[in-house]
Amino acid sequence: MFDSLPPIYWVFGAATLCAAYFVRGVAGFGSGLIAIPLLALMLPLSVVVPLVVLLDYVASASHGLKDRAQIQWRQIWPLLPFSAFGVLCGLYLFKTIDPVMLAHGLGVFILFYALYTLLVKDSGGSASTLWAIPAGSLGGLIGTLFGTGGPFYVAYLTHRGLPKTQFRATFATIFLLDGAGRLSGYMASGYFDRDWLALTAVSLPMMALGLYMGGHIHTNISQRAFQIAVSLLLVVSGVSLLLRH
Repeated sequence: MFDSLPPIYWVFGAATLCAAYFVRGVAGFGSGLIAIPLLALMLPLSVVVPLVVLLDYVASASHGLKDRAQIQWRQIWPLLPFSAFGVLCGLYLFKTIDPVMLAHGLGVFILFYALYTLLVKDSGGSASTLWAIPAGSLGGLIGTLFGTGGPFYVAYLTHRGLPKTQFRATFATIFLLDGAGRLSGYMASGYFDRDWLALTAVSLPMMALGLYMGGHIHTNISQRAFQIAVSLLLVVSGVSLLLRH
């Protein structure tokens, strides 16, 4: 399946994965938002989404295990039943929705999310645990369909007032639990064929390199400037995805 891809696609794919996981190494999330719409310009979402979900799972395992003492389980339990419901709905839709419609949906979601982060200033404040209902449901649903459910969990945990280390460890653990359900569903649906496994083996070193650089390279760019740069990249990728399909 992938033998017919021109060399420039392989270079573009490797650069995309390195950049996406560099961002994750710096910010602790965001790899799926960058990698999936760009890779979907070359490959079907039925290949790209399970691939990036697995790569994110490996990345989350490294963060979660390293800081496991900081995991805030009382913030996780309210999310889990609604996340599981969202994953189940997402798996059904992932198998039944037309691929072009799915790609358009991803493009629209990416575009709206990017514009939101550019134009809306976070007002801060705290959130009730009742917000776990939409955060968990949408995180599971969007995460399964597009591999990009992280923003809903990030928004919820941010407004629960967690310190940075607790936030990263707790978010990684949510993704491990949520991701296990998604990966099991993808596997049961037959998406993990020989070609996909070979592509995953090639992608893992790119993920590791980007994650390492993001965690060790220090930059003078401000958090807001970094967020704007990522959001502009998402605007471009969202528009490209809509035009490509």
